[in-house]
Amino acid sequence: MSHKHAHLLRAIFQDSPSANTHWREVESLLHHLGATVEPAHGARFRVVLNGVEGFFHHPHNSSTCTKGDIKQLREFLAHAGVSLSSYEAERP
Repeated sequence: MSHKHAHLLRAIFQDSPSANTHWREVESLLHHLGATVEPAHGARFRVVLNGVEGFFHHPHNSSTCTKGDIKQLREFLAHAGVSLSSYEAERP
């Protein structure tokens, strides 16, 4: 995992989510983790990771995700078995 992906994963799982995370960075991280990201309806995207399905909205009027978006992403990743501790345990 690149340094940028690791930094983003830490930002997602920190107690107070960051409000300056860009959707393209999130999408890149999801692809790196092995997720499929497909356009759904309108600004919605269907994401499947480790057999877990989630739907996310592309941010409107900005490319930056809200704190609520990041919290939803955190919950999705946790349900899919991705956590900061599991990632750090896998690092060489």
